[in-house]
Amino acid sequence: MKVLLYSQKQSMLKRSGIGRAFYHQKKALESVGIEYTTDPKDTYDLVHVNIAHSKVIRQFRKKYPVIVHGHSTVQDFRRSFAMWRFIAPFFYKHLQNIYRDADLIITPTRYSKFLIESMHVVKAPVLAISNGIHLPDYAHDEKKIQAFRERFNLKPDQKVVIGVGLLFERKGIHDFIEVARTLPDVTFIWFGGLPGYMMTHFIRKAIKRKPKNVIMAGYVEGDVMKGAFQGATCMFFPSYEETEGIVVLEALASRLPIIIRDIPVYYDWLFDKKHVFKGHNNYEFKMMIESLCKNDVQSVVDEGYKIVEERSIEKVGIELKAAYEKVLEMKKNTR
Repeated sequence: MKVLLYSQKQSMLKRSGIGRAFYHQKKALESVGIEYTTDPKDTYDLVHVNIAHSKVIRQFRKKYPVIVHGHSTVQDFRRSFAMWRFIAPFFYKHLQNIYRDADLIITPTRYSKFLIESMHVVKAPVLAISNGIHLPDYAHDEKKIQAFRERFNLKPDQKVVIGVGLLFERKGIHDFIEVARTLPDVTFIWFGGLPGYMMTHFIRKAIKRKPKNVIMAGYVEGDVMKGAFQGATCMFFPSYEETEGIVVLEALASRLPIIIRDIPVYYDWLFDKKHVFKGHNNYEFKMMIESLCKNDVQSVVDEGYKIVEERSIEKVGIELKAAYEKVLEMKKNTR
């Protein structure tokens, strides 16, 4: 079979989690020998849509089986962009339209599967398949760690906490900054950007008032970013809502200790003090960071790595292949 991996505005994907998922889909299909194209004018047997308007999906469905990737829910749209409250009803309608028009929906976790299935318009089967992680990309590399430390002029013994994500309010950047304020001897670096006009007023104000030990690094990629995952003391990711959290997979693959907020998306696959460390408020986060700066948590790191081994690109490729075969058979039977 040959698959069209489709996304509108592909040039805008690079800096987002959806962009990482799109890249992982390509690697996953390559790992199981499935031919794919990103050109709608090419020939193919089915369409795997990442971002599209419902009109485009309906056009595809006239000729091909269509899988829609459930990257988004109303829950993870909240507290993101400026004016999100005004846009939310329209976004919800958009999600209803694209999920209603799918022959099959793929979404990364059982939690996001539940949210999508709870939308009353959804009739298509929904499969939970991780976005996956390409483990060789995150293998230990001293040159990348050195590139990271040189980029930010870090001392050999400097304790460094990183956070990664677009500057959305729901990512908990304000909590990242407030926890940093209580730990002035630790360097906090947030990787990720967003145009100022798209940030909420609350986040713009929080960034403006950040303490000196917080570095807003903006969008960073390549060796420096990989080195940050491998060379930091820990990752602190206080997001309030995720459909999976690719940066969490990246940190686990880099064998980096992780502190996350205890939210529903992690309930059934990441366990507190076994794979990661979970907190509920800034006091708990502060105490956890202080503990990680002093104590060896190698056993937790090792267990966390087992989680991403289960979500390797190769295993995701096998699951995607089965999903494609399923939707082709479904379409064949309906005809």
